[in-house]
Amino acid sequence: MTTRAILTDIEGTTSSISFVKDVLFPYARRALPRFVAARGKEPAVRKWLDAVAAENGGMCEDAMIVEVLQGWIDEDRKHTALKALQGMIWADGYKSVDFTAHIYPDAAPALRGWHAAGLPLFVYSSGSVPAQRLFFGHSDAGDLTALFSGWFDTEMGGKRDAQSYRNIVDSIGIPAGEIVFLSDVVEELDAAREAGLQTVLIDRLEDYPKPREGDAAHGHRRVERFDQIELA
Repeated sequence: MTTRAILTDIEGTTSSISFVKDVLFPYARRALPRFVAARGKEPAVRKWLDAVAAENGGMCEDAMIVEVLQGWIDEDRKHTALKALQGMIWADGYKSVDFTAHIYPDAAPALRGWHAAGLPLFVYSSGSVPAQRLFFGHSDAGDLTALFSGWFDTEMGGKRDAQSYRNIVDSIGIPAGEIVFLSDVVEELDAAREAGLQTVLIDRLEDYPKPREGDAAHGHRRVERFDQIELA
């Protein structure tokens, strides 16, 4: 089947799971109290803080909201408000060069090669779109944002829900069967396949020491590196 576009996950796919869990999450957790105290009255920030407050019985103190958000970080909760606020905090970290985003050495050349060949590239991640742009804009391999034609987050729906991928297909405007989705999460690939996309399991030994082969791959094509991906 012909490939006319590529949709990729980030964490565990283009980039290590450990970077997000060991660098980005702790940074956001530490910075939250200071960030909310300094910028909590800005409309773009207040909107998300108020959303968290309303969801938790109408909290009136920002310190309580911060505690809830920190708890969500500890749980790795995929909440849109948390992702939006984390993205703002990470923006400060990237701009002050507190860190750069990890990219696997094989991922950047593949992405550049596909882009040069005329394949439009898209990102679908649980992290907010602004956070995605920051990630690829401040990567170990430099600014990669120009390689991508579009960005999708959980506002499209959950990553294990087939309807989310149908929504993305409608947005991209290319038939589902001509889009390849790359992810390290088998259940996400299951949902994408249900929506008609081609799928490739990125099974990196650095992130998954026990290879997911046979039944564990749920029938998805499996590779360990981007340079092993063969496109039709």
